[in-house]
Amino acid sequence: MTPTVIFICVAIYSVLLFIITWLTSRNATNDTFYHGNRSSRWYVVAYGMIGASLSGVTFMSVPGLVGATHFAYMQMVMGYLVGYTVIATLLLPLYYRLNLTSIYSYLHQRFGFWSYKTGAFFFILSRTIGSAFRLYIVVNVLQVFVFDAWGIPFYATTATFILLILLYTYQGGVKTIVWTDTLQTTFMLLAVVLSLFAISSALNTSVSALVSTVFSSDSSKLFVWDWHSKFFFPKQFFGGMFIAITMTGLDQEMMQKNISCKNIGEAQKNMFTFSGILLFVNLMFLVLGAILLTYVAAKGIELPKKSDDLFPMIALQFLGPVSGIVFIIGLISAAYPSADGALTALTTSFCIDILGIQENPKLSDAKRKTIRHAVHIGFALLLLLVVVVFRIINNEAVVNMVFKVANYTYGPLLGLFAFGLFNKQALKDKLVPFACLLAPILCYFISENSKTLLGGYEFGNELLILNGFLTFLLLLAVRESKSKVTTPS
Repeated sequence: MTPTVIFICVAIYSVLLFIITWLTSRNATNDTFYHGNRSSRWYVVAYGMIGASLSGVTFMSVPGLVGATHFAYMQMVMGYLVGYTVIATLLLPLYYRLNLTSIYSYLHQRFGFWSYKTGAFFFILSRTIGSAFRLYIVVNVLQVFVFDAWGIPFYATTATFILLILLYTYQGGVKTIVWTDTLQTTFMLLAVVLSLFAISSALNTSVSALVSTVFSSDSSKLFVWDWHSKFFFPKQFFGGMFIAITMTGLDQEMMQKNISCKNIGEAQKNMFTFSGILLFVNLMFLVLGAILLTYVAAKGIELPKKSDDLFPMIALQFLGPVSGIVFIIGLISAAYPSADGALTALTTSFCIDILGIQENPKLSDAKRKTIRHAVHIGFALLLLLVVVVFRIINNEAVVNMVFKVANYTYGPLLGLFAFGLFNKQALKDKLVPFACLLAPILCYFISENSKTLLGGYEFGNELLILNGFLTFLLLLAVRESKSKVTTPS
């Protein structure tokens, strides 16, 4: 796997993306960019969302989890299924009934100006940090294996990737992403399947025999019942449920693709189909991880210090050039969805929620498009800046903490939407930003001191639930008097 071969793979893949872009962005309008003229086919969206959900972090991390936690990750994926059911039956009908382009417009209708801006702010903060982190992980791998050897600096590599993403999302927006996501999903899954065959060939056995070995071993252990553990089943299950609700159902990037479907019926079919495929795909990644461990043991290979390095190490150093090419293509397929949907969603939210250009009658369609283009470029530059900052920090503990902070920001969104849907009272709108800022701070304090305060208890994914609950309680404290109520939409 020479740097030249890897670079050629990246170039060919990028050309394929631009062919799709050319086919989907002709005669594109602002509506095309924001919601694909609400003409997306549900099965294309469902399939493509797999690639958007499985970032480069997942591509490298999930196989490496098996050594320490076996198949416990599937406990969270089971929770996803319940969360996606809530999205399909509660949130999607709301978004379609109100004909929303930005889902945070609901907060404006329900509570007022400051609640609306607060929801959009927390999304923009979350998605900027989270997407930049995911892109950083993937670009960093390519930098080490390719561009360092050519003397190209990291910022130039990152700028090139972001420029490519900017160019193919610039006109078509969601309409383009729906189709590029299908390409990315295909190559990502193909990388996993071909890696399984490469390993089975190296071990002179069949894939089915390896899979049977995995499910008859301790590697496939699923449930954890130690309540102190972060992988305790209820923590993982309910944490996964609310992660799905917030990071999909309350996330503009993910919902922007769903509301591009023709109607609510097709959007719901998309969500249910997507959730079933995602369950199978996550299981496939875990099976790959167990088989990688089998290969390591059979060949007497020393495990890498970081579990995330297991898959790239085997693919790039032990299975031959074809396997290496397959891995790189899969990694690239995971890299682009880390930023393309985010860039489109951030542009949409900022234009509609912060600038309000769609509601401004003084702006012509041409002027709105000009503003949208400027915002699009601005967020591309912001992503570049954040990725480079991660590189400068170059401290895993610090970077992971920053990423964790991004997850805290979904709690206020959960609390705001829950209050709007399940409580008829209005809020003192100007106080909502303070309540939503205080909740994550309290949540962080409780989490950091949970072992002392809660008898050894350690928070896992259920921290998001606590965050949303605290936001809900604080919103109760700033609600209007009983004489002032609103009817939920």
